[in-house]
Amino acid sequence: MMDRLREGVNSIAVKIILSLIILSFVFAGVGSYIVGGTNNVAAKVGNVEISRGDFEQAYQNERNRMQAQLGDYFSNLLADPSYVESFRQSVLDRMVNDALLEQHAQTLGLRVGDAQVRALLLSMPQFQVEGVFNQEVYQSALRRAGFSPESFAQYLRRDLVRNQLVTAVQASDFSLPGEVNAQSELLMQTREVKTINLALADFAQKVQLTDEEIAEYYKQNPERYTRPEQVKVAYIELSAEALKQNIQIDDADVQAYYQAHLDKYSSEEQREVSHILVQGDDEAKAQAILDELNAGADFATLAEEKSEDVGSAEEGGSLGFIERDTMDPAFEEAAFALKNPGDISGLVKSNFGYHIIKLDALKDSVAKPLAEVAATIKQEMRDQQAIDQYYELQSELEKVAFEYPDSLDDAAEAVNAKIETTDFISQVDAPEILKSPAVIQAILSPEVKEDGLNSEVIEIAPEHVIVVRVEDARDETVLPLEAVRDQVVAQLSKVKGEQNAIELAKTVVAELKAGNQAVLAENGLAFGDIENIDRGSHLADVVFAMAKPAEGKVEYAQAKVFNGDVAIVELLSVSDMFTTQYNDQIAEQMVQMNAQQDLSGLISILRKTTDIEYFAVTQ
Repeated sequence: MMDRLREGVNSIAVKIILSLIILSFVFAGVGSYIVGGTNNVAAKVGNVEISRGDFEQAYQNERNRMQAQLGDYFSNLLADPSYVESFRQSVLDRMVNDALLEQHAQTLGLRVGDAQVRALLLSMPQFQVEGVFNQEVYQSALRRAGFSPESFAQYLRRDLVRNQLVTAVQASDFSLPGEVNAQSELLMQTREVKTINLALADFAQKVQLTDEEIAEYYKQNPERYTRPEQVKVAYIELSAEALKQNIQIDDADVQAYYQAHLDKYSSEEQREVSHILVQGDDEAKAQAILDELNAGADFATLAEEKSEDVGSAEEGGSLGFIERDTMDPAFEEAAFALKNPGDISGLVKSNFGYHIIKLDALKDSVAKPLAEVAATIKQEMRDQQAIDQYYELQSELEKVAFEYPDSLDDAAEAVNAKIETTDFISQVDAPEILKSPAVIQAILSPEVKEDGLNSEVIEIAPEHVIVVRVEDARDETVLPLEAVRDQVVAQLSKVKGEQNAIELAKTVVAELKAGNQAVLAENGLAFGDIENIDRGSHLADVVFAMAKPAEGKVEYAQAKVFNGDVAIVELLSVSDMFTTQYNDQIAEQMVQMNAQQDLSGLISILRKTTDIEYFAVTQ
């Protein structure tokens, strides 16, 4: 279809068709502005919109974090569409809660100054090399995370404002000694029990099923045996990281690069400075101190007596050695304008007040030896060459994949890439490289999925793109019983096995309560050794809900074990031993719990008093 369109692009008919298409886009665009379309909005909190792009980024970050933490277990959870929907909803709920807290903080007049944002930024370990802020690491990290310096600073500012409110709410909590003792008594309690474990696997193995039962269970649970919509995907990926592996750097090139960028491998010029600070806007007070200095007063003595910077005043105003881009801009400009040790500035106004700055010493920049930085230079040159190659090849890939849309062969040849293919996959079990929302959207688009065309070049990470095409597709369908019979038998056996185990447990418990101990031998059962369990046990919910046995008596109950087994419990005794040795930890936990409840209560109130609108978040 695309070839025919290109061939006839100059015909009158095609021009009319293209004109109509353009007009439809124009009116659709105007209409979206008129009605205030919400395609790019995930939620609206008051007058603040949470963009779908921000939501998808937050979802992907949280998904990656959980995947790294839980591995295959989390992958299995993602196989359940209902879990994915609830997981996505929880991420959006958290973003809504953050927006509510930010708005409430603003109504309370909470603010964060530029100096606080700057101080936090410079102290973040992610951006430091050997304990010092590194501009290159900072810029690289921001690019990988999809931030600009301005947007990241705004993100930090919002986070700091929100934390001001959260800290104020949570820091007001405390616990009383009586509460702590009561909680300690509860936590210290233990129970002596014996148990019989009825293993689900044993009961499932003994289940006998008829063909009618198997067919009926299959019929009543079609969702368990439904194969989702699936596609076979072919794709080409191009990344700067992969290109680095084939780049070799000569020593002569390293030498030339070192000489051309000598300043880059030299230490920053440093200046040892002292200052006297007068906070606020009292210019007259600052001028009086400057007049004393100009009249011959000792700088260190005046700093000790009159500087309002408590930290440096005791050291005669000394701030030690400073580098560029580490101080307030106005302060830094004045400090680096001083020429000779002993020079004193005029009054310098910053966000903190008025400064008088004295230059104590100079330390010139020193170049590192080539041998010390050669490996770094090689890596930098390799990185740069890979990025240059990457962008050249990306342009070629975009061109060829579009010009030859019915196959990836030409595109793969153009960028010297291998075409990777998958078996039939769904969104849930797709390879990680195909799971980003942009790639999924491209695969499911009519042009790719139905017309069999190449997708556009899609960026899945910085300097990493992919082109996909669908080789084959099959619709969602309920698999025939013959294909899933083993699964049906296994699942139905578990269901019936569990029912049988529960019925046996009920019968045994009832008989034991009636005094019939023979029921154990009749069913080939026996209690195990005595166990002393606390509230951390997997049986705690049932055991701690049982009545305390009368003197010389025992109590019985049944419990569901976390792995699906059923347990019969014999409660022998209750221990109420109490000690205060853990009271400090318990008090701290109680304060934390109460603080979290306070925060949850505040969020609940804000949700009730703020207009919140959710839009579809499922994929």
